[in-house]
Amino acid sequence: MTEETRSRVKQVLDEKIRPALQRDGGDAELVEVTDEGVVRLRLVGACAGCPFSAMTLAVGVERTLKETVPEVVRVEQVQ
Repeated sequence: MTEETRSRVKQVLDEKIRPALQRDGGDAELVEVTDEGVVRLRLVGACAGCPFSAMTLAVGVERTLKETVPEVVRVEQVQ
């Protein structure tokens, strides 16, 4: 993945996704964007142990990233 794509992913995370997570006491850290278009995130704070974190990733985070950064194929949570 190009540095430009990684930068766009980071921008979307910072502007659209992280503020919503932070309102609920959580956050997400960008771990990496692979050459295959996989975004790896670490959920922290309230999000780390939340039973809805998989749904948050799939419905909120992944959908938003795919809509705004078409190179993104999927989002994975890492520990």
